[in-house]
Amino acid sequence: MKLLEDMIRENGTVLPGEVLKVDNFLNHQIDPNLMYELGGAFKRLFADAGVTRILTVESSGIAPAVMAGLQMDVPVVFARKHKSLTLVDNLYTATVYSYTKQVSNDISIDRRFIKPDDKVLIIDDFLANGQAVQGLMEIAAAAKVEVAGVGVVIEKSFQKGRQMLEDAGIHVEALARIASLENSQVTFVQD
Repeated sequence: MKLLEDMIRENGTVLPGEVLKVDNFLNHQIDPNLMYELGGAFKRLFADAGVTRILTVESSGIAPAVMAGLQMDVPVVFARKHKSLTLVDNLYTATVYSYTKQVSNDISIDRRFIKPDDKVLIIDDFLANGQAVQGLMEIAAAAKVEVAGVGVVIEKSFQKGRQMLEDAGIHVEALARIASLENSQVTFVQD
């Protein structure tokens, strides 16, 4: 998606450890017009998948997931990383590791928000090693619902996340695929 690639080129910052900082439009400050376009792209890519619900992880996956849900006219459920007084039992849970935060989190979704006949689309901001997506897939498996596919805003194609999902037979779509982050430069996969 050219619009997204242009935003990454103009506003992204490559940090040590192959980290791409896009906090000025995706995961701290959010560009709502860009998010709306991302939602439309996910709708087009998964139009024939029979999606009934979108799953994501708080917090950076919420904005693109909500816009996709708006355009696909389906509910969006996000896995919480921290339990609250209102989220205590009857949960699906999984443990995910965050490379950028260097911490493992137990993510949880209330069982009321995933129905047995759902066909879910998983949406996240980044796909690198696939830990967040893997956690959501574990929750989907525990709920016995079908995963229609995985949509990610930015994929680090040089890491193992996509291969892991494709090996599991999952349909994966990324709106921007990064081939490398060497020498502080972003190089995109050429289709």
